[in-house]
Amino acid sequence: MEFHHYQTEAARTDQVADDDEKGKLISLLGLAGEVGTLLSEYKKFLRDGSAHERFDEQVAEELGDLLWDIANLASKFGLELADIAQGNLEKTRCRWPERGRDVQGKLFDTDRSHLFDEVFQSDQQIPRKFAVEFREESEGDSVRVIISRDGQQIGDELTDNAYEDDGYRFHDVFHFSYAAILGWSPISRKLLKVKRKSNELTDEVEDGARARIIEELISQLVYNYAREHKYLDGVGSLDYHLLKTIQSLVADREVKVRTLAEWERAIFAGYNVWRQVREHRGGTVEVDLPRKQISFISPRDSGNKHA
Repeated sequence: MEFHHYQTEAARTDQVADDDEKGKLISLLGLAGEVGTLLSEYKKFLRDGSAHERFDEQVAEELGDLLWDIANLASKFGLELADIAQGNLEKTRCRWPERGRDVQGKLFDTDRSHLFDEVFQSDQQIPRKFAVEFREESEGDSVRVIISRDGQQIGDELTDNAYEDDGYRFHDVFHFSYAAILGWSPISRKLLKVKRKSNELTDEVEDGARARIIEELISQLVYNYAREHKYLDGVGSLDYHLLKTIQSLVADREVKVRTLAEWERAIFAGYNVWRQVREHRGGTVEVDLPRKQISFISPRDSGNKHA
């Protein structure tokens, strides 16, 4: 049976069709009541096991009642059940793709989508593989971080700009993670001096100051969330509304095509490396765009690797 046909037939049996507001309330209360009844049936199953011989039948009936209330509410709000179902599938696929596994073992889509700067010359592309070193230096009570690539400093020296030592001075790790996983980071482009200047509009809109402010806002937004969740250590998933807020912030930017799952992976990967950089008070961060990976090498291991 098609959704539209079911919705139409369900509406025919609405006993309060003449009172729209009352009908909405009855259906809303009906949803709450049917969920309770469904839970009650499952409680009986847990208690009685196979002795609850009508369990499947009862569950099907309660799910049917829930479906009727949902369809009736959709009709009263002028919505199509088929559109609701399609929208829900798109939402869940964006949040939880079907294939592959990320750095924490969670599912993700392994399809390698294009990099945003593929059509530009190599000197205007985020390097496909690169490494940057984070080095701490102390001067009195001040602790600052210097980032370098190939022995040359990139960007300004950073401090936490906070009353307490919270490690935010290492936050450029997050930008490099966005570059690795999403293929997007206006701030990384500026640090690495690979802005797309050959296209004036792209340089202004995608790589300009406003885009960098948006990226910094995202980093701070996520950091405030992470600080309240053990800096994501042992956290299995991010709050859906946090990810939706991020998506809304980039709704008019090229990165808007990235899914919530990809944003989640970029954030988790970044914090996995950031925690290690903070613990070691520096180290080397390697970025691999083709493999969508970012990794950490401790100062000691880095020395051995290049010995």
